[in-house]
Amino acid sequence: MTIFSINMDVEPWRSINDGVMGGLSVGGMLQTDEGLKFSGKLSLENNGGFSSVRRLVSQDLSNATGVRIQVRGDGREYQFRIRQSSGFDGVSWSATFSSSEKWQKIDIALDQFTPVFRGRTVPQAGPVVPSEIQQIGFMCADKTAGRFELEIRSIEFIGPEDATAHD
Repeated sequence: MTIFSINMDVEPWRSINDGVMGGLSVGGMLQTDEGLKFSGKLSLENNGGFSSVRRLVSQDLSNATGVRIQVRGDGREYQFRIRQSSGFDGVSWSATFSSSEKWQKIDIALDQFTPVFRGRTVPQAGPVVPSEIQQIGFMCADKTAGRFELEIRSIEFIGPEDATAHD
């Protein structure tokens, strides 16, 4: 059962790229006929190498056990990220997935997310607490310079009866 579907409006998404640390990567979220598109260009210069987008989520996700995304990409690896604070900085929980040039439905159980801070694992942060989810986002940080593009058709938080991984 779908607990909550994210509105596929581009307005609430904001970009945070490696420029905050001196890098030269660019990227952002655009509205498309299919939904949304996260795209840009990664640069590894000046210790760069990431582009991300995120948005606030204010719904009660207490009963969520996973997230289901429908995406189509360029073959690169991406991260789906969850944050338990509304702030700019801090720990986020990350799950990596490989994109394909064909549309995929990808289920990621919340217990598969790893807590990270600035690229380092933070095991003491513990697991994702569904009732505390305040932000979601995508990141491209696969250590490969060049253009990237990930189309997003849907993002849903799902309950235990839905959590079966499939592409």
